[in-house]
Amino acid sequence: MYLPAQFEEKDETVMRALIAAHPLGLLISASPTDLQVNPVPFLVSVDKGVTTLRTHVSRANAQWKQIRDGAAVVVVFQGADTYVTPSWYASKAQHGKVVPTWNYAMVQARGAAEVHEEAAWLGQQVTDLTDRHEASRSEPWKVGDAPAAFVAAQLRAIVGIEITVSRMSGKWKVSQNRPEADRCGVLAGLIQDGDGEMAGLVGLYGRLADRGTPE
Repeated sequence: MYLPAQFEEKDETVMRALIAAHPLGLLISASPTDLQVNPVPFLVSVDKGVTTLRTHVSRANAQWKQIRDGAAVVVVFQGADTYVTPSWYASKAQHGKVVPTWNYAMVQARGAAEVHEEAAWLGQQVTDLTDRHEASRSEPWKVGDAPAAFVAAQLRAIVGIEITVSRMSGKWKVSQNRPEADRCGVLAGLIQDGDGEMAGLVGLYGRLADRGTPE
């Protein structure tokens, strides 16, 4: 992706945190004749500095057949995003030479995909994914709450995908390229609109930019 230096996020810990917070990724793969793009929820983990992504798709989804031989894939994770009106910029009143833009945080992960059809792997995958997203509920649902025969049938209807990530690219375009007065205006506008997640990013990355720290 187009990645100006001032918007580049290089810290993989920060990128993994975005994936954990926004786990629905676009899984993209290519064949000589076609592109496949599917939104699927991922689990992210790291071991000895290597990031791994795990997910599963319907057996009826042709994408897993396209990547079963270890094909290269890209997964795109979209974090917070918002429209930025030039009315928030202090420079609008000074010279008027301002235009709208869009702020966003995004991670692209590239790597080789491995297909899993083993019941044990699939069972662990759906258990881990369920536990991750049920954890905050007062009465979490567990895979074991469903009849065993039903779960076994469901597992036969899916295929697992595990991606060993070879490269992650992070782009945090959050107004850090604007003058401080403009950033303050964006921050105030976001707070007024109730967009706390983007406001936090604008404040944090603005402070880093003021210190001369690479984003």
